[in-house]
Amino acid sequence: MHLMKSYTRLHTAILAVSLLCFSCSTSTEKEEAYYTVEDYQRVKKIDTHVHIMTENDFFIKSARANNFQLLTIVVDSRNSWDWVKERYAFSKFQMDQHPETVQFATSISVEGWDDDDWLERSLAWMDSSFADGAIGIKFWKNIGMVYRDKNSNLVMLDDPGFDPIFNMLEEKDIPVIGHLGEPLNCWLPLDKMTTKNDSGYFSRHPEYHMYKHPNMPSHADQMAARDNRLAKNPNLRFIGAHIASLEYDVDELAKRLDKFPRMSIDLAARMGQIFYQTANDYKKVRDFFIKYQDRIIYATDLADNGSNTEEAVHRSNTEVWKRDWKFFVTDEIMTSDLVAQEFKGLKLPKEVVDKVFYHNAVKWFKIFE
Repeated sequence: MHLMKSYTRLHTAILAVSLLCFSCSTSTEKEEAYYTVEDYQRVKKIDTHVHIMTENDFFIKSARANNFQLLTIVVDSRNSWDWVKERYAFSKFQMDQHPETVQFATSISVEGWDDDDWLERSLAWMDSSFADGAIGIKFWKNIGMVYRDKNSNLVMLDDPGFDPIFNMLEEKDIPVIGHLGEPLNCWLPLDKMTTKNDSGYFSRHPEYHMYKHPNMPSHADQMAARDNRLAKNPNLRFIGAHIASLEYDVDELAKRLDKFPRMSIDLAARMGQIFYQTANDYKKVRDFFIKYQDRIIYATDLADNGSNTEEAVHRSNTEVWKRDWKFFVTDEIMTSDLVAQEFKGLKLPKEVVDKVFYHNAVKWFKIFE
């Protein structure tokens, strides 16, 4: 009997230790499935939407200090070939000087759209850009919102005049970055906008505040023109910049991603809208990021035009990059000057974080392979 009791006690002790070890093992495995704020520095990351418009290396040093690589993007924001070429020169200079840290995307200008040689000139410029090392091309919101042809009609992305351009890009499998339209808030009065980043931007840029320009195309019109282009070129490798201007509802965004399998999105300058949606429906937003983890690319729209000090560039970059890392890897309650509400971090699994911050950029842009 005494021996039996001893055996029972021993068995109970072994079972308790086993359960404790299992519990510790399970806890450790759960911890290892997620990054922490402290992991930020050691994890390789890519910011796929920046604008370096200077020959100084402040942005490059900041990126290296934060373990980032960069895609700097040329934009036709002045409807000017000279402007495009000037910005192109900065971008190529940065890539040539820092190829391990920087790659770049080119653009074309709609200046001279009605000229007989516009198409030929544009195609030649694109060929030259890609031969020079550009890995993709950007189309900006001046298409659909600013530039008008000789008959004063806005030139939209689905205009047949663009067909040879996009046919070439589709055939060569060149990544296309599209900033078409604006956030839905753009069509609302300032005091009805859902995020502070939008109300702040459109208060500073009334020329783009469509609420003040009721004769301009609607948000739905802009999205239709973009979608028509994607339907025309279904094999186009397309990255919808700024959450494809569907930042207001991940459900609407999911519909487009389901419809266009060659479409992905970048997060540039729209984290405020993600914070806002998260504050209002946390589960829906988190589920979206997990479901579409292969189609979401980290980006910020940070820029340097050479007017700031090295310290200022590094400080502003680091604040944004670390804020976003914390949002994606923790479930802490956060605040931001982009929104009025508190919101909780998504605490995405490591696999998802790695895709959003790195692997999707490599896959969709074919950079730093």
